[in-house]
Amino acid sequence: MIPNRARAKRPNSNSAKGLMKENLRLARRRSGWILDAEEITSLRTLTEEFSLSISKGDLLLLNQNWYITQAGLLHIAHRTACAGIHVQQVHKFCDPIVGRWVFRATVYRSPLSRGFVGYGDADPSNVSSLVHGAEMRVAETRAVNRALRKAYGIGLCSVEELGWTPRVADSRPSGPAAPSTAQNNGHGNGHHNGQQPRLRDRLCLLIRQHGLDATLVKAYAADYCGTAALRDASRDQIEAFISHLADRAAKDRESLLCHLNSYPKPEEVTK
Repeated sequence: MIPNRARAKRPNSNSAKGLMKENLRLARRRSGWILDAEEITSLRTLTEEFSLSISKGDLLLLNQNWYITQAGLLHIAHRTACAGIHVQQVHKFCDPIVGRWVFRATVYRSPLSRGFVGYGDADPSNVSSLVHGAEMRVAETRAVNRALRKAYGIGLCSVEELGWTPRVADSRPSGPAAPSTAQNNGHGNGHHNGQQPRLRDRLCLLIRQHGLDATLVKAYAADYCGTAALRDASRDQIEAFISHLADRAAKDRESLLCHLNSYPKPEEVTK
């Protein structure tokens, strides 16, 4: 049964046009590709029906295909007053020794809803090497995403369900955030302080793994995030860029190198 999408709160005509204009601008700048008519039409549909925003991390264009993120799915659930999400481990299919986990998630669109069920599995063979050891969280996220997509009639695959994409939504620790006065090698943005070392390590790993120029990657990252410098980007923006970079490097490294070489290297001080 396909749920009635009319229940979702849609933006008015002017706000929808403004959001589409912003999404199209960011998509063209971040993807490094020239969007074709089909990709633009898909983006317009996602924007108008679900109010998804690229700047908020709701959508990603990877390998010229649109993918929704867990953030985008949760934004839809919040706007439509989702009544709740119940998640439970499917013990008979789990094997902690080999790192295999399976979860069952049920999304309730209303208090009287019978629920929409989705399953998610993860093991070292179907997650990125960057998140080995976190398969349980990946499986839980995939289950929630699939249940949300079923509940709201979204056929678009989510980024977190892809086996070759690094996890971007579940890597935050459950402890309290670091004080805003902490410093990370001079990069002290309070909203992602304390998390930067882990993100930086993941980015450095990608750079080493694919033999990329770190200076050019930083320039690309700042451009992708829409900030003057990488240190000014939010945690979510950096996580989205890491996913994007991993995809391009794995799928078409030559194209990525060409794109990186389009950025001028800053002049180095030699004296």
